[in-house]
Amino acid sequence: MRFKIFTTLLTLALISGAVVMAHAQDEDEAVRGSFLTTRTKASTSSGNSSASGTIAATANLAGNQTSNKPTSNRPTSGRTTKNSSGRTTAGGSASVRASTGKNGTTVQGNVAVSAYSPSAIGLGYTLYMRDSSGGAVRVDPSQEFHAGDRIRLSLESNTDGYLYIFHTENDGEPEMLYPDVRLEKGANRIQAHVPYEIPWNEPGVENWFKFDENPANERLYVVVSRQPLPMIPIGDALVSYCGKNQCPWRPPVSAWAQLKMQGQAKVGVVKSSSYGQKQTGPEREATTRGLGLDQAAPEPSVIRMNVSSTAPILVTAVDLNHK
Repeated sequence: MRFKIFTTLLTLALISGAVVMAHAQDEDEAVRGSFLTTRTKASTSSGNSSASGTIAATANLAGNQTSNKPTSNRPTSGRTTKNSSGRTTAGGSASVRASTGKNGTTVQGNVAVSAYSPSAIGLGYTLYMRDSSGGAVRVDPSQEFHAGDRIRLSLESNTDGYLYIFHTENDGEPEMLYPDVRLEKGANRIQAHVPYEIPWNEPGVENWFKFDENPANERLYVVVSRQPLPMIPIGDALVSYCGKNQCPWRPPVSAWAQLKMQGQAKVGVVKSSSYGQKQTGPEREATTRGLGLDQAAPEPSVIRMNVSSTAPILVTAVDLNHK
């Protein structure tokens, strides 16, 4: 009798586990699909053009050399992203027309979509590490990094908005890496599905974060908002601040606490299970030329998406385990 009861309980546990795994897979596809469906459909056209969508920063994490401050010699420019029809794209305003499939999902082309609204703010990011040949290779953001390792972060929002990046070390005082007055005079407007890199790169110029010999808990806070955040200076206000004070700008305690609280909002997350691939040519071109990625491009290594489609901000913490 005890054996029978044990067998029954084991069967129920296996069934329950299978249900949980199926639900997790559905959740992953929902987040992935809702994010990717707002990319433009794959096209053979190569005539798209826009201003560069890269971020200037030559900081070394953990204070290598003299500072973590970003620098740039990149010329100022505006940012626009156009599809093959010449119309500006905005991921957050895309409509989804699709047929209903199983588990409440829908399908548009080859992309699954579900309860996660494509109009919710989403952020995809991919961490690259410099290999022995100088190339950029996708790596697991949760892996350990050591002195001499060089990395850079590629960011992709699914909606037009505003981008902010902060850095902390051992949960210490945060400093703002982006926007930066030396890049586009402190502007931080971004376009949907245009990849932005930190540190900034362009053809012939390779910049990387380099880990020094002092282990630390490094964390990047990436913030995407629909509207400029009133508590953070950008544009002319940031130029004025840096002209009177020493940059980088550091948020007041109250403003930082408010921002971190936003990071506790409920989000859906999907992560890649494979790494080691080199950055593709189209990804490199999209980054350096400011082009929007289409649905044929590789998906980001990590995608985070707000559950609420009306949430005005998405805060993502990227931990870098520096041993």
